[in-house]
Amino acid sequence: MSTSEPIYKELTSETENPDVLQIESLCMKCNGKGTTKLLLTKIPHYKEIIITSFECFDCGDKNNGIQSSSFHEFGVKYELNVMSTEDLSRQIVKSDEATISIPELDFEIPSNRQRGEINTIEGIVRNAIDGLSQDQETRKVLDVDLYEKIQHFIEKLEELLKVKCPFTLILNDPSGNSYIENLKAPSIDPQISVSKYRRSSEQNESLGICEDKILHKILWRNKPYQEEVLQFNTICDQCSKPSKTKMKVTEIPHFKEVVIMASECDSCGHKTNEVKSGSGIEAKGKKHTLRIEAIEDIARDVLKSETCSVTVPEFELYVGSGLFVGKFTTVEGLLVDIRDDMLKNPFLLGDTTTPDKRQKMEELIAKINEVIDGKLHVDLVLDDPAGNSFVQDIYTPEKDPCLKVEEYERTFEQNEDLGLNDMKTENYAQNDDT
Repeated sequence: MSTSEPIYKELTSETENPDVLQIESLCMKCNGKGTTKLLLTKIPHYKEIIITSFECFDCGDKNNGIQSSSFHEFGVKYELNVMSTEDLSRQIVKSDEATISIPELDFEIPSNRQRGEINTIEGIVRNAIDGLSQDQETRKVLDVDLYEKIQHFIEKLEELLKVKCPFTLILNDPSGNSYIENLKAPSIDPQISVSKYRRSSEQNESLGICEDKILHKILWRNKPYQEEVLQFNTICDQCSKPSKTKMKVTEIPHFKEVVIMASECDSCGHKTNEVKSGSGIEAKGKKHTLRIEAIEDIARDVLKSETCSVTVPEFELYVGSGLFVGKFTTVEGLLVDIRDDMLKNPFLLGDTTTPDKRQKMEELIAKINEVIDGKLHVDLVLDDPAGNSFVQDIYTPEKDPCLKVEEYERTFEQNEDLGLNDMKTENYAQNDDT
């Protein structure tokens, strides 16, 4: 097997001399000569990214940016209620495709107007102030009325930084590659509302994503294909070398049909697997509550879809939908994935983490390890509005004393996140020309 190095490498505290590419560049501010540095790396939750840093030798201008190498399956929308100066220090990852708006000021930074970046809420507002302040001296001479209007708006932005009154910051990213820091992690932050949504055809087109129905037709309209393993060529997300993905439609006992996809790269040996529902969205949402009391409960099979959230009430631990792709694993495997993701998350245990937050995270990880080792009994809650998640009932056909399954009617907001409110199903068969 080849031992070729991956193109995108993870950065940790043990990383020495990361591979940085330097390119001589033109300064857009003074037309002087500068240098752009490129670092290809991986950040948990955002897959591979390219971090750019520019510095001009003539005027001293500096800037940095971030570009993602792939898109998530769902778009994401964050609504943050900024209530104190502490909120201004929240870290924010903004991709090129993201839109930032402040409804109270009727202010919006459109997508692709600013480069993707890692910043803080305060930094985003100050960048907006700096951008509006440019050429103000010229406007003061040529167009006094425009100068005064812009100056008045700049003063409003500066007032936001004092946070005398709460305001709302909305981050909407159809690529799904943006993020606002949760100061209450791993619990739910009451000041942040996060929703995921299916992109419209226009948004997919703007991202350069082709909506292909061929795979759907092969799997669900041609029954012979459901009896065999399909294989197609892909690109490895670790080393970007050609690899292969295998796909199989199978049925989970007492549940439903699912699509299992597995990839393996011959170049670097990286392996991934993902599970998706094969029967669409259920009529009702479904909530599984498992009381983990014995080693047998840790070994139960679990299917967690991409729309399912995971909660451990005893720890105030909340893992939102979309953090992991669809997984068919065990309770132990799911807890291990959550623990490992926390260990790699720079916003929870990175260099910028406060000592109090680091201690809280370390204590939480220790408790998760106790659950995995069978030393601690807790409730594990899987809440899936799409109804496509599953926890194995090991007492069938008898009643399972440790597992509670509830069906519920979805809220309007949940239907909105699943793209159901605007979905047209009337006369679908007559209009389907495929």
